[in-house]
Amino acid sequence: MVDITHKITTLRQATAIAVVRTSSEETIKAIRENRVPKGNVFEMAKAAGLLGVKKTPELLPDCHPLPIEYTGIDYEIDGLEIQISVTVKTIYKTGVEVEAMHGASIVALTMYDMLKPIDKNVEIGTIKLQNKKGGKSSFKVKTEGLTARVVVCSDTISKGEGEDKAGKTIVSKLETLGVKAEKIIIPDEADEIKSVLNGSDEDMIIFTGGTGVGPRDVTPETIQPMLDLQLKGVEEQMRSYGQQRMPYAMLSRSVAGIKNGKMVLAFPGSTNGAAECMDAIFPHVLHVFKVLEGKRHD
Repeated sequence: MVDITHKITTLRQATAIAVVRTSSEETIKAIRENRVPKGNVFEMAKAAGLLGVKKTPELLPDCHPLPIEYTGIDYEIDGLEIQISVTVKTIYKTGVEVEAMHGASIVALTMYDMLKPIDKNVEIGTIKLQNKKGGKSSFKVKTEGLTARVVVCSDTISKGEGEDKAGKTIVSKLETLGVKAEKIIIPDEADEIKSVLNGSDEDMIIFTGGTGVGPRDVTPETIQPMLDLQLKGVEEQMRSYGQQRMPYAMLSRSVAGIKNGKMVLAFPGSTNGAAECMDAIFPHVLHVFKVLEGKRHD
């Protein structure tokens, strides 16, 4: 299966439809009047559809098992056709499109099976995804034209005694999003951090390093007093995301805020820590620029 461990959990929803075509008014009448020999068509098909949704990952090898938190099955009779609608919801890392389509398929097949003794010409028509929401397509953010400065805070790396990996990872992820990024390396010194923060013209300034609890970890104490506004929700998301993956993340003191209309972020210095912070908040955190732009126009 595809690796989804880096994804964030959001409300996901999908609706799929299917069509069952009968060949006579008598078949539709038998359904309406509950005279089908095999039982109540709508109720039996609904029960089968609920099971179909739940069992999707048992039958389709690449589907992830996930918590199904709602399934709604509705019917509409239109002439000789029965239109089936299946809506599935979950709060998880991946969507429920296939679950909804599988549920609609099982509902249609159950109807076919129940109706074939009284109608030899029953057909199953269109089965398709009608709509979905909750993934990347539902939370699009504008990245065109955005710029970032990535600042590696490390005494060792600034002296040429170590290799920077965290900064490169951040730059790579930003470029994947279409954000132009440049990287610099400075020692863990408050004056150096202040100088960069005051002198950068980019839309984002992302520090990596100096957010731990060591005696030289001064990045949070230096940045926080300089912020016009602290984005505590962003900080909470980074820590929560990291701690779900490794327990030491609780010691991180990552920072997020706004200074002079620019977004300021401070990530851990470890490569995994920096990568996880990026995965935790990007690209959705870039919505802040739309909000800031709106305020400037007020």
